[in-house]
Amino acid sequence: MTNPGRAMRSDVTDVELVGGPEPLTVELQSYDDHWADAYSEHRSRILVALTGTDVDVEHIGSTSVPGLAAKPIVDIVVAVADITAEEDYLDVLLAAGYELRTREPGHRLVRTPERDVHVHILERGNAAIDDYLLLRDHLRRDTADRELYGRVKHDLMGRSWSDTNDYADAKGDVIAAIKGRARAARDAGN
Repeated sequence: MTNPGRAMRSDVTDVELVGGPEPLTVELQSYDDHWADAYSEHRSRILVALTGTDVDVEHIGSTSVPGLAAKPIVDIVVAVADITAEEDYLDVLLAAGYELRTREPGHRLVRTPERDVHVHILERGNAAIDDYLLLRDHLRRDTADRELYGRVKHDLMGRSWSDTNDYADAKGDVIAAIKGRARAARDAGN
């Protein structure tokens, strides 16, 4: 969705990964109530930085699911009206203390210097937002899938990962299967 009156512009076409690939150096931790507090603090920080900008902010990822072990990195998704209008959100988030990590088609990622909070910026209506929320909400309700996902993450963390993105990709099959069950449950009205 774009801003009315603003000329359509093209998004970036390449992936810019500031600092290059990074090895996975954090370990899974048992669920920590502090993650919800950290989300609330950063949600407020983001909303203050983006005052006057129409955005939606949600806690996503494993730290948003009570009872699920997670890497101690709070993931947040911010839905903006126009991903290409970086002047509406990027500079003010950088001024609020976040650092640019990724610029790629349809997605920007800023994070704290401590790397303990990742803010994913997507355009409102991007299917990835629905997928994040579908997975989060399903894992909050479904004990069996939450335990399955936790086991897979523990197994994968037993390996060495020279690029954090490879670890994320390795979870793809189980995430797809869980999202399939979540969609089926949603469509059935459960």
